Order: sequence, then C-alpha cells, then structure tokens
Amino acid sequence: MSKIIAVTSGKGGTGKSTICAGLGYTLAKQGHRTLIIELDFGLRCLDIMFGMENSIQCDLGDVLSGKKKVLEAVSHVPMASNLNLLSAPKTLTSVTAEQIVDICRSIKKYFEYIIIDTGAGINSHVFDIVEQANLILVVSTPDQVCIRDASLMSDEFYNRGNKSQRLIINKVSKKVIGDSLVANLDEIIDKVGVQLIGVIPDDFKMTVATGKGNPIPTDSEALRAFDAIAKRLDGDFVPLTFNN
Repeated sequence: MSKIIAVTSGKGGTGKSTICAGLGYTLAKQGHRTLIIELDFGLRCLDIMFGMENSIQCDLGDVLSGKKKVLEAVSHVPMASNLNLLSAPKTLTSVTAEQIVDICRSIKKYFEYIIIDTGAGINSHVFDIVEQANLILVVSTPDQVCIRDASLMSDEFYNRGNKSQRLIINKVSKKVIGDSLVANLDEIIDKVGVQLIGVIPDDFKMTVATGKGNPIPTDSEALRAFDAIAKRLDGDFVPLTFNN
C-alpha cells in the first residue's frame, strides 16, 4: 500500500515545491518508488527543478481532459531511478478533489509514496484534496506571517478531523533564529501547534541545484535534512540535523 503525503502551506513563498522535490528525491534515493503530483496549475516548477523543462511530453491536464491515462502522463525523473513526476499543466485547469483521489487510487499500487504538491493558500479546494492524504506536511518558514497562516491552516485540518499532521520548518538560518524573527524553533512549533518532523536549513547549494535542474550535492546541508525526514517517514528514529 502506498502512502499519500500532502505537502501544503498557508501562503506562497514557503518553499513548498522545493520541499516536495527534496523529499521525493531522497525517498527515491533510499530505494522507494516515489511519485510527485504537482497541483500548482499554471505555475508549475518541478520540471525545472528536476532538469526536465523541455522533456515533459504530457501532464496532469492531459489526464483530466481524458487524452491520456495517468501512467501515460507520468514522467521519469532521470536524476533518481525511483522518482517520477506528474507535472501540473502550464495553464489554469479546473480540478476537483474527487479527480485527484481517483488518480491516486488508480496508480497507488505502483508507488510506495505519492507526494501531492498542493497549491498554496487557505481555501476549500486545498482542504478537500488534502483530506484524502495519509499524512499532511505543513510547511512554514520562521516568518511570523507564514507561522500564523500555517497555524490557521492546521487548525482547519484538525477541525475537519485530519489529525495526521507534521510540521516542516523551511529556510532556517541562525540569522533568523534567536535575535531576529523568532526566539527559537520551539516558538514556531508552539504557535503552529503541530509536531515537528524536520527543519530545512537555508542552503545556497540546494538553491543553485534546483534552479539549474541539477542533482542536490551530497555535501548539501539541506539534502541531509531531507534524508533525515525521509527516514522518519519510513519509521526510523533520526535526530534533527539543524543545531539551533
């Protein structure tokens, strides 16, 4: 049985798609058959992050229109043998939560992990889609606006009965922890109200890699953090890699 993981955030700019890319990459590198479904219609970026900008032949829009079956629209990511991508269409396309659920059900036997890169924002469309996931990863940065929006989104998930939530704090550096935006990581965890699963450092090496569509360097601090999160998702106990 595959595990469906929805990655979401209360607002744009938190690095949600980068989280999906890094997590999908490390899960695949650990030997798990992994699929990322991208739902940022009209704003897709994962093809660029994976160096596939000019090689995507089909996307989710072709599936929704009935032109292609799901597996026919899935693209293999060359940088990781177990990683696959179902890209969002380049144009705005209507979709329902039921359609995404049907897509996941039709292909879940082929993958161990299905990561859903949801659109950012607090709206019923996102909630309806995320409700179908086995685990919700709420992404926030140390910015107070992001923290508040993550808290509001998480509260709504809890109100809807979605208790399987974990928090990822992204773009963390010692410059913003302590003297600037927040006192410590515990302040963010307390305000969002969700158990922490990982902290992703602000890592220039990963920014360059995803911007150029290259594999994440093995000496990247962010890669080590993603590797730890992937192992936690698989049931292993791994300590946090960020030293606050």
